Amino acid sequence: MENKKLKGTVFKYGDQVDTDVIIPARYCTSYHPEDLASHCLEDLDSTFASRVKQGDIIVAGDNFGCGSSRENAPIAIRGAGASCVIAKSFARIFYRNSINIGLPILIAPDAVDGIEDGDEVEVDPATGTITNLSGHGSWQASSFPPEIQEIIDAGGLVGYVRKKLGKMKV
Repeated sequence: MENKKLKGTVFKYGDQVDTDVIIPARYCTSYHPEDLASHCLEDLDSTFASRVKQGDIIVAGDNFGCGSSRENAPIAIRGAGASCVIAKSFARIFYRNSINIGLPILIAPDAVDGIEDGDEVEVDPATGTITNLSGHGSWQASSFPPEIQEIIDAGGLVGYVRKKLGKMKV
């Protein structure tokens, strides 16, 4: 298991951010991150794609990723440059789709309440530690079981399987 900390500026949103807002259906003709990135969150925050930098962090309220079960949503978030999402809760399918493509997602209601838009935050996905570098505290989210962390570290399920197959003796 890697111990790679993520650090970035926070883009904070509210409750019920659905997959139709994360990546509008009109752009779901591709699964390529570079095609989806420029449209990520455009119906919620038209400036997100032009302001987000590699490594930045999305923080949101309850039920992030609700709505249709489009795999394009976490792909768009990663493609735009966000390194992880911290929320009070996630829609179940979005949660699994995020793991499958290697996007770290953390459930941390107290952190969401203590983090403001524009704060600098450091996240250790392996331990679940979230530190607000802007001076507003630190929190502990649940860490992933080692098997799930391996999938995230491999960049998703496809990378994980390739890694495992590469170690197999045929």
